[in-house]
Amino acid sequence: MTVNNVMTVEKPADQAVEMRTLTYREAVREAIREAMKRDERVFLMGEDVGHYGGCFAVSMGLLEEFGPARIRDTPLSESVFTGAGIGAALGGMLPIVEIMTVNFSLLAADQIINTAATLLHMSGGLFNVPVVIRMATGGGKQLAAQHSHALEGWYAHIPGIKVVVPATLEDARGMLWPALMDPDPVLIFEYSTLYNMKGELPVEPVAVDIDKAVVRRPGQDVSILTYGACLFKALKAAEELAEDGIDAEVVDLRVLRPLDDETIMRSLRKTHRAVIVDEGWRSGGISAEIATRIMEQGFYELDAPVARVCGVEVPMPYAKHLEDEALPQPHEIVAAVRETLG
Repeated sequence: MTVNNVMTVEKPADQAVEMRTLTYREAVREAIREAMKRDERVFLMGEDVGHYGGCFAVSMGLLEEFGPARIRDTPLSESVFTGAGIGAALGGMLPIVEIMTVNFSLLAADQIINTAATLLHMSGGLFNVPVVIRMATGGGKQLAAQHSHALEGWYAHIPGIKVVVPATLEDARGMLWPALMDPDPVLIFEYSTLYNMKGELPVEPVAVDIDKAVVRRPGQDVSILTYGACLFKALKAAEELAEDGIDAEVVDLRVLRPLDDETIMRSLRKTHRAVIVDEGWRSGGISAEIATRIMEQGFYELDAPVARVCGVEVPMPYAKHLEDEALPQPHEIVAAVRETLG
């Protein structure tokens, strides 16, 4: 069976699914390997992706497996190699462009925003740009102000691209292939604090929907809407709230453009309260967009104002205790939920 261009294997209900343990980093590497084996047009390009194995060791071993024609080290020039990836996509290839961190993607903003996102429109519908651009995002690793910000909300503002943020191992492995099959540019943001996270995955590939949010924890009293590394902070907060009889539903948005309004509103109709958790800055951020959509589409479902827990509006500090203060934490989510519940 094929779902969203991802091959899945149907098994009898009584047959156990074979599982194995691996890290988020390994799940992303496996996704790249599977895509390259499936289609010879797929190749990976970026800074240090080859001999060094990637700055977060995601592509370790792929150069030896696939060779320098398909695992391509590039100069330290994001504008150049992102533009080359766009050109390769226009030429019929399926490039995976890796940018070390989201902060560095600003050096390729012209290529992403003015070229990849607009070519279909500017060409009168003649030219799609099926490029996938992966990048690390978020703080929590003491990489300071030029390597640690969560800017995916900025890109979610741009028509013509899709923005996905895999938080779980299943999504880290399963989102890449449907992203490559999308005719338009897809930006994949991988939270750097998740690369070492371990978990179990089926041996066989599993289909992942890159258009829909997903409820990670059902609940009745309040909806916690989040994505990326904050998902696990929200789940931890939900467990703490459950000890006091508060039943929180946790929704993993995982797709920031286009936002899945249907799943958000369905959760709101059940709980009538919403807390949005976003590592990005509050002012003009994705949390403000989500809150506004709730007001526009679900105002009369609300029993309390929408609450937000966001990153502190400062350049990311280097010192660990200050970095922790700048990022949303479970206790802040708990406090926001309690206030929402009155």
